[in-house]
Amino acid sequence: MRAITYTQPGGPEVLELVDRPVPEPGPGEVRVRLAFSGVNPTDWKSRTRARPGPDGQVPNQDGAGTVDAVGQGVDPVLVGERVWVWEAAWQRPHGTAAEYTVVPARQAVLLGAAPSFELGAALGIPFLTAHRCLTLGETVPDRLGPGSLTGRTVLVQGGAGAVGNAAIQLARWADATVITTVSSPQKAQLAAAAGADHVVDYRQQDVVAEVRKIAPRGVDVIAEVNPAVNAAVDAQVLAQHGAVALYADDAGDEVTIPVRAQMVQNARWQFVLVYTEPERAKALGVEDVNAAVLDGAVRVGGEAGLPLHVYPLAETAVAHQAVQEGAVGKVLVDVTG
Repeated sequence: MRAITYTQPGGPEVLELVDRPVPEPGPGEVRVRLAFSGVNPTDWKSRTRARPGPDGQVPNQDGAGTVDAVGQGVDPVLVGERVWVWEAAWQRPHGTAAEYTVVPARQAVLLGAAPSFELGAALGIPFLTAHRCLTLGETVPDRLGPGSLTGRTVLVQGGAGAVGNAAIQLARWADATVITTVSSPQKAQLAAAAGADHVVDYRQQDVVAEVRKIAPRGVDVIAEVNPAVNAAVDAQVLAQHGAVALYADDAGDEVTIPVRAQMVQNARWQFVLVYTEPERAKALGVEDVNAAVLDGAVRVGGEAGLPLHVYPLAETAVAHQAVQEGAVGKVLVDVTG
């Protein structure tokens, strides 16, 4: 099979297109013939510091395709089913930048007949991250579904990013009031297309003033992409017993929080990384995200605020570079191309 691998850490140039044996599924595993692979920031970050084994590492966590073989203990009825794959490369050698991958059966989720493989490959890390951000607070439920966030207000910092887009779509599906921040009119259009109720351009508007106009008592949950820059704003707009979910470090690795003010609010500031989050939270995230997909509440493409940038398998290095340089939208690799 054709696969992208790397045998040493480094930049995109360490990624090579090679021919490898098709992997066989072990007990409890399924093999998926991939159609698309999703590229996330964690994929290029992992590549820069990983220490692959002698046979190399196939990158990328997310993907979508068709189950074509199952291992011992897995119901063979799954063969032929369309699925989306998550966490394929986490502590495993078989990522999704290949024609086939092997994952535990629970990491290949039934996609159904209608959703596209492009949509399936865009789920994984962004949507599971967004789900965790929206459900970790004390004043919100740990499950998402229609009506679960009725009466709550969510602030998504950076609504034009992949996780931001996912948070907007999931929060709207759950009937929250969604406020998001962006840095340009073009990104404002994307956030609005995703379903945000209110869009604030932080380069042109006072975020605190605008958010307080919409939510005088403050917001219940903040999905935060840039805590090093936004922490002071977050502290001023958070409602009592609200939660700030910090899932990225876009502008730096350190954050300053006004302790006394947040004590008064009984606020929660929690860090989020899908790979190491509690297993129950992850399982609920997979179930809820898939329910949203089957409900028709999740979309991709420009009309959903998430433009797709698709590269053939041989150009996976270019796809990684695009994500590293901050491509707006979702970067996919067409594994069949």
